Amino acid sequence: MEALMLMTYTGFCWAVFKIFKIPLNKWSVPTAILGGFVLIALVLLVMNYNHPYTTLAREYFVTTPIVPNVEGQVIEVPVMANTPLKAGDVLFRIDPRPYQYEVDRLEAALADANAGAAQLEQQLRGAEAGTGQSREAQDQARALVAQIAAQLELARTQEARYRELVAKGLVAQVEYDRMKRQLESTEAQMQQAQAAVRQSSEQSLQAQAQEQQARLGFEAESGGMNPQVRQIVAQLAQARWNLEQTTVRAPTDGMVTQLLVRPGFRAVTLPLRPVMTFIHSESGDQVLVGAFWQNSLQRIQPGDEVEVIYKAVPGQVFKGKVDRILPVLAQGQAQTGGALQSVESVPMPGRVPVVIKLEDDTSPYHLPAGVVGAAAIYTKHWHHVAIMRKILLRMVSWQNYIFGELH
Repeated sequence: MEALMLMTYTGFCWAVFKIFKIPLNKWSVPTAILGGFVLIALVLLVMNYNHPYTTLAREYFVTTPIVPNVEGQVIEVPVMANTPLKAGDVLFRIDPRPYQYEVDRLEAALADANAGAAQLEQQLRGAEAGTGQSREAQDQARALVAQIAAQLELARTQEARYRELVAKGLVAQVEYDRMKRQLESTEAQMQQAQAAVRQSSEQSLQAQAQEQQARLGFEAESGGMNPQVRQIVAQLAQARWNLEQTTVRAPTDGMVTQLLVRPGFRAVTLPLRPVMTFIHSESGDQVLVGAFWQNSLQRIQPGDEVEVIYKAVPGQVFKGKVDRILPVLAQGQAQTGGALQSVESVPMPGRVPVVIKLEDDTSPYHLPAGVVGAAAIYTKHWHHVAIMRKILLRMVSWQNYIFGELH
C-alpha cells in the first residue's frame, strides 16, 4: 500500500507541476518530495493504527484424519471425492468376516454357558419339589403324633380307671390286662410316630440344604455373577462392537477430498497412517482469520466493519464484521517438560488472530477452503480517514489481475 500511495502522490505532483507550470528548481522539487514523505507518513500512521490492514488473511477449515478402530482389508469405498456427505454416510468398509467369525464363536460359548444355567434351573426345581415333599411328610408325621397322643391319653385314663375297678373287684382281671396291652400298644405307636417326626425333620433339613445349594448355583449362572459367563458376555459385546466398526462412517456433515484409498488397501489403526482426511462443513468448522499487528489491538472491537479481498477474485471487495478476537497467541504458550523455560531466546511477538464473519455471499466464486486474501478493519476512531484505506484496498484488489509466472 505504501508503494501505491507513493505512486499516487507522484502522479498528483506531476499533474500539479504540469497544469500550473510550476518551475523545477531547488525550492519546488525538495518541497514536493519532503511534503510528500511527511504527508504519506502521517496518513500511514493514522490509518495503520485506527484502520489496520493485513495481507495475512486466510480461510481455515477443520479436518479429521479418518483412522479405523479395527484393522483389515478395505472391500468397498462407496464415497466419491469432493461430494457433500451427511453425518453417518458410509466412507468405506473393511472385510467383516474375521470379526463375524469371532462373534459367532462367542455366541456359541455363551449358549453353552447358558445351557449349564438351564441344567442348574432344573436341579433347583427338583430340590424345591424335594423340600416340599419333605415338609409335607413332616407335617403328616406331626399330625399322627398329635392323634396318637390323644389316644395315649385316653388309654392311660382307662388303664388307671380299670386298675381301680380291679382292686375293688368290680372288673375282672382279664379286662384290665386287655386295657393294659392296649396302652402299651399305643405307647409303642407314639414312639414310632415320634421317630418318624425326627426322621422327617432330618430329611427336611437335608432337602433345604440341597435347595439352597442349587439356588446359589443357579443365581450365580443366570444372574451374571459367574465370572466365566460375565467374561464371555463382555467379550461378545467387544466383538460385536468391532464388527460394527468395520463400516466407517462420516463423523459430521462434510466431504472427502484427494481420495486415494481403493479396495484391497490394508487399513490399520495406527494414527500416523490415516486412510483419508475428512473435511467438516458444519457451522463454525470454516472461519476466515486475519492476522493483525498487536499495535492496533486497542482499536479493534467485535462488530467493526471489515472489507476483504481475495487474490482469486480480482477487483471484488467483500464486506463483513469482526466476529471475535482470539484471546491467546501461539508464541506465548509454555508446556511442561524436563527443562525450565528460557527467557533469553524470546520468540517472535506474533500477530493477533481476528475472526471475520463475511456478510457477502462468496459461493458464486467457488472459492476453495484455505484461500488467502487481505483484510482491512474500519474502527470507530478517525472514521473519516477510512475512505483512504478503502480506496487503497480497491487499488490492491485490482492489482491482483497483474501477476507473473515463470515458465
